[in-house]
Amino acid sequence: MVIAVPGPMRHACGPFLCDKVRVPVTAWKSALPLVLLLAAGCRHTGELDETGGISAVRSACPTVGVPAMTGDITLFDPVASVDASAIDVEATMTNVRSTCFDATGPDIQTQVTFDIQARRTRSDAARDVVFPFFISVVQGDSAVVAKRVGHVTVHFDAGRDRATVSGQATSVVSRSAATLPDDVRRRLTEKRKAGDEDAATDPLSRPEIRQAVLRASFEALVGFQLTQDQLKYNATR
Repeated sequence: MVIAVPGPMRHACGPFLCDKVRVPVTAWKSALPLVLLLAAGCRHTGELDETGGISAVRSACPTVGVPAMTGDITLFDPVASVDASAIDVEATMTNVRSTCFDATGPDIQTQVTFDIQARRTRSDAARDVVFPFFISVVQGDSAVVAKRVGHVTVHFDAGRDRATVSGQATSVVSRSAATLPDDVRRRLTEKRKAGDEDAATDPLSRPEIRQAVLRASFEALVGFQLTQDQLKYNATR
């Protein structure tokens, strides 16, 4: 089950489900993608372990971020114009943080918080501006498996051209979906000694291992729910 609910980044591996991955020193260059992928969302990486390998830590908590070109929104007056002189309100999503609740239970819940900092051109009267935002759950770097749209309202006091509001959203991912199969976990964590046939082989060079890791990797992404014209403006300004 994967759910996205509109509503300090914490991915430490204390109470969370984590896998420790051993990478032989001789395989460091070829295994760099393994370290980068499995280290996402965790606190302690790059440590030398007792076998002479390099350890990375993988958390079942989703990584959290803002997709490219969705962290800003510009409203125009008149709406059809994109001239700088027609800019009505501009807003930026910032201070995106997450708290992952991964201690017990069948689901992993992540609460995402963020601030919206807005600026308007005309500041004479008080005004409320509603901004739509989304939270989506992405599996394996590319598949959007859940998405919800919410709204936050920014209030401008009379005479003020700037305002800030906080928002939050929640994602829920099934623990079983975010957990590596036992055989894949065993392949990733098995000790390999120098001189062994597979000592310098990156486990992720095997398609079935790479695909299993991707299937168990999730992201919780937030951003403004933009129209096609707004996305085009963000891409070209």
